[in-house]
Amino acid sequence: MDIVTQGLVGGTMALAFARRRESKTAVLIGFAAGLLADADALIRSPGDPLLTVEFHRHFSHSLFFIPFGAGIAFLILWPFLRRRISPQRLYLYALLGYSMSGLLDSCTSYGTLLLWPLSSERFAWSIISIFDPVFSLILVFALIYGVTKARPAVARGGLLLAGAYLAAGVFQQHQAETAIHELARQRGHTIERQVVKPTVANLILWRSVYESEGVFFIDAVRIIPFSSARIYPGGRLAKFDTRRDLPELKAGSAVAHDISRFIRFSDNFVARHPARQNMLIDVRYSLLPTGVAPLWGIEMPLTSQHQHSRFIHFRKISATDRSRFIRMLAGSDLPSTAQ
Repeated sequence: MDIVTQGLVGGTMALAFARRRESKTAVLIGFAAGLLADADALIRSPGDPLLTVEFHRHFSHSLFFIPFGAGIAFLILWPFLRRRISPQRLYLYALLGYSMSGLLDSCTSYGTLLLWPLSSERFAWSIISIFDPVFSLILVFALIYGVTKARPAVARGGLLLAGAYLAAGVFQQHQAETAIHELARQRGHTIERQVVKPTVANLILWRSVYESEGVFFIDAVRIIPFSSARIYPGGRLAKFDTRRDLPELKAGSAVAHDISRFIRFSDNFVARHPARQNMLIDVRYSLLPTGVAPLWGIEMPLTSQHQHSRFIHFRKISATDRSRFIRMLAGSDLPSTAQ
């Protein structure tokens, strides 16, 4: 989730189990501890752009790191709060605030190393967008009312309501997957792998990417509960194959190592950029639900393969794509232009 929502969850968790006279202090501690896990984004190297990608949502988000993360939060906050709260209570609220960071991020589609160091698998349940205002506002209201009235029970109610919203995401995702499986059957495709994820800030419009016979098929699905799904067909891209697409790649080179890391990070949903052949993209993400234009990728220096690849973000959305997104979200017909 976005960093503010991480803090909100942490603050709400701490408030839910706080003593009434410690409500404000508990929220402060929980909020700060909830932010701390995302400090892994500061791990970076000028000479290795992929290092940040690899370590974001890494060890600091592991379930096994929770006691240590809470301890770090304790050490940071204790000099400022030692006159207001006992060390035991401070650590408890830090533990509660930090405890949900990894699990919450696993609900999104980025991927979180929940079981590190026992496993390097990235968990990505894709039931909520990285930013979802409805989810965040539930927590905001629970925090404000709970702190104002010094009523931790309100925070517990807010957490239950937030959990129900995540459950709604599970239901919506299942509906979207069902619709795409029927679409694939009509196309005569066998789905070998699939990812279905919500688009930004909603649980109504979903992006689907499935692989069939070496090709990624991209579609958008609009789901309104207990009504028929509406599908917006999108683009398609050939899955990246190292031997076929980059016969000039030198084994053991920095570029070859970067490709291997990017494939692992992207769960092998990797293709060449449609317009830039020296770039690999993560097909799971695009600014448009039906689009093939990437959100990020690596630019490979194929003529200097001893150098590391550049990690590039694409964050500018055109007015046309913004309009198409809004029309899909509203369930309207699209202009008859290329997806």
